[in-house]
Amino acid sequence: MARSKSSAKWLREHFDDLYVQRARQEGYRSRAVYKLREIQEKDRIFRPGMTVVDLGAAPGGWSQFAARHVTAKGRVVALDILPMDPLPDVEFIQGDFCEQEVCERLLGLVGEGVDLVMSDMAPNMSGVKAVDQPRAMHLAELVLDFSRNVLNPEGNLLIKAFQGEGFDALVRELRGAFRKVLVRKPGASRSRSREVYLLARGHIL
Repeated sequence: MARSKSSAKWLREHFDDLYVQRARQEGYRSRAVYKLREIQEKDRIFRPGMTVVDLGAAPGGWSQFAARHVTAKGRVVALDILPMDPLPDVEFIQGDFCEQEVCERLLGLVGEGVDLVMSDMAPNMSGVKAVDQPRAMHLAELVLDFSRNVLNPEGNLLIKAFQGEGFDALVRELRGAFRKVLVRKPGASRSRSREVYLLARGHIL
């Protein structure tokens, strides 16, 4: 019963959510696009002609937004463990980023010429912080390792992280690999969530 009440509450919040309504009106696949839009307005992370990798892409809102900004001159490669309906000008791989075979497929596709890696990935949350936080930090570490292998000099990384144990260590690691690290909490991020976005600029080879 408690679970049912919780699910009903989530559904009410979801469909009453202004960002959900706005995404439907503007033709975006998810409310998460407004997190990315705010970061773009503040930090100008996209430009025409870029090569972008979108990790944890489904249902495709971030890839959709990125493709519009890199234009036909650029390239967007998306990956998710879940299926994703095709998007114009977006190449998609379905698979688990944590599996070596999938990661190798992605590396083979993009090579080493990536300008921006962005990740909105999060582990399946159990609701137990002592379990969820290490999983989230492990995922962030995998994204950072991947980025080091594919980013161009001065390339950028945008990564979802959760404040808690391991967060400060991740920020320190990013500062060792990039010239600048910024913490962003977009307005579309729910205030009760511990999620923030780390924008690491200027990849140091």
